[in-house]
Formats: sequence, structure tokens, C-alpha cells
Amino acid sequence: MAKVAIKSIYSKMSFITEKTNKISTIIVPTGEEPTLVIIGVSHKEAKLEERETFSLNESEIELLSNDLSKQEAIEECLVLNTCNRLEIYSYLKQGFELKSIQQFITSHPTLRDSLFLKYHFVKTQTQAIEHSFELAAGLASQMIGETEILGQIKNAYKNAQYSKFSNTRLTRLLEKSFQAAKIIRTQTRISRGQVSIGTVAVHLATRIFGNIKESRILLIGSGFVSEKTAQALKTKGVTDITVTSRSKDKNHKLSEKFSAASIHFHDIKNQIKHYDIVISSTSSTETIIGLECIEDAIKKRPNRPLFLIDLAVPRDIEESIANLKNIHLYNLDALATIANENIEQRKLELNRAKQIVKSRAWNFWLKSQRQILYRKIQ
Repeated sequence: MAKVAIKSIYSKMSFITEKTNKISTIIVPTGEEPTLVIIGVSHKEAKLEERETFSLNESEIELLSNDLSKQEAIEECLVLNTCNRLEIYSYLKQGFELKSIQQFITSHPTLRDSLFLKYHFVKTQTQAIEHSFELAAGLASQMIGETEILGQIKNAYKNAQYSKFSNTRLTRLLEKSFQAAKIIRTQTRISRGQVSIGTVAVHLATRIFGNIKESRILLIGSGFVSEKTAQALKTKGVTDITVTSRSKDKNHKLSEKFSAASIHFHDIKNQIKHYDIVISSTSSTETIIGLECIEDAIKKRPNRPLFLIDLAVPRDIEESIANLKNIHLYNLDALATIANENIEQRKLELNRAKQIVKSRAWNFWLKSQRQILYRKIQ
């Protein structure tokens, strides 16, 4: 009887993994348990300029999360928003069409004028579990093996818990994702060198300038990325670091922590000519450094190269600046290419890591189905 029941459960599973421009019409399998669904877009589906159209600020994330939680079809939900992805995790109640929640998300005020509809993917059930595990371990990141995504997922989970948008199902999924990430990082060398946006940015600066110990460096922004970048710079022996941010408190804390100088945010245009390397990572929706600003700076520092790294989405630095003489401008996509240059050497580790993910995802799925079965039998 148990075997028949298990077969019955599996025969009702449906998986959606292909990127599509059309809304799916698949109906969630009828049963007592909700279905795990992940709807999102990442660097794999969309280029940087396309991802910029659906880069949400904190208030927009809060609005989307609140509105999702009020949907009758949704039992639990979580919104993960980073520079390289926007993903909505949810458990869809039995009997509801997936089409309804897709339409709600893609037509939401925060996304309806973006390219989210055009590029979004949908994953359900075991493939959604695998995706969650891979993402937490850095295997699905633009910079493969990077460690920052784990903290970003934990923050999104913490916010969902605080707002009571998540409960036991998402808790179980994410705790198992965190466990899988830990095992992969300890049993493989996929994260060797502690890959992060900050360390890659500093590595790139070293490539261009050679020894950067004597370089004057300006960090724009005071968030997590700026802090990690400052940390990487200090590790390289850089002492001449200046920080600036719209938030005076955060700016002061960052400068104190790394013994850095600070300038007023609105004085960037006047001061930028004094720096050799500028690394920007703000959450601004507007351009921070424009063409005119850099043209003026070049005139005041003839024959001296200026290295600009834009780690923001939307971008902080005007793209046309890259055409100027003695200017080296790199964005996130460019950094990812550099970070993954040695991916051929790490393919064995990547394959090992993915096998661990598949095994643990399948075990997680089987255990959840056994629990459903036992409740039915009892």
C-alpha cells in the first residue's frame, strides 16, 4: 500500500525549468501539500543592462513581499534581490494555477515596466530544491564559488521571518540549503581563495597597476560590498584609502574600521582627480559619475590612467566613459569573466559540488514525501 501511495504522489509531479516569454498554464498537482515554486531572473538569463530594469530598492522589495503574502494562493514567500538576480520563493497552495501567481508577479507595479516578464524562469519541486542548494553554495553565482550570496540569502530569510512571510516549509528548505553550502565548501575546493566581488575587484586593480600599495583609492558607498573591498585592499597592504557615502553614519563607521580618510559625497566630482582607482557600489538609481566629471578630471591629471570599477546595479558610472583615453572602466559582468577565467581548472570541483547538491536535494525531497505519506496512512 505504501509503495502504491508513493507512486501516486510522484506521478502528479510537474517541473518547469525553461525560460519562456509566455505565462505558463500548468496547474499545481492536486493534493494536501503546497508546491515549492521559484520565479526569477539572474545573470544567466539577462545581461547587466537588462537586469537594471528590475533592480529593486528596499521599499520596492517590501511592497512586493507584502503584496505576495496577501495572495490567497501563497502559503509562504521570500524575495531575494541581489546585484545579479531577483528571485521569488513561494509555496503555492494545492489547487491553484501557477499561471495566476506568474501573472501577479510579472504585472506587479514594481516589475510590470521591466524586462522581468521577458527573461524570467520558473522552477518547481526538486529542481527548485536543487537551485536553492546550488545558489547557497555559490555554484549558481556569476562568480562561481563566491561566498557573499550565502549571507544575502540569510538576510532575505531573516527579513521574511521577521515579517512572518515564511514558516516551517521555507525554514526547512533554507536550513538544508545552508547545510549543503557548508558541506560543499568544506568537501570541495570550489571557493578556494574566498571568491567575492571585493577580492576580484582588487585582483583586477592589481593586474592593471601592478603593485597597488602606493595607489590612491576611493570607495564610493558604505555597504557590504564596499566593506569587503576595503578589507581586500588592506590585505594587499594598501594604506591610502578614502571612503564616501550618502550616509554620514555609515561612512564614519567604515572609515573608522579601516583607518581610511573620508570626503563628502557631494564633493566626489571635485575630488576624483586625486585618485588612481575608484570603486563604486551604491544603491543609487541615478548615475553617480558622469562623462563630464571624468573629462574634467583627465584634464587635471594628464597622462595618468584612471581605473574605474562599477560594482553597482543599476550602474553608478556612465558607460560612455570607457571610450576616453587612459580610462579603464569595468562593470560586474566584466569582473565575472575575469573571476571565472580558471573555471576549466575547477571543473572537477564544480562537478563534485553539483553531485553533492543532487544527492542532498533528492534526499530532502524523499524525506518530505515520506512525511506526507505517513500522515496519509495514519
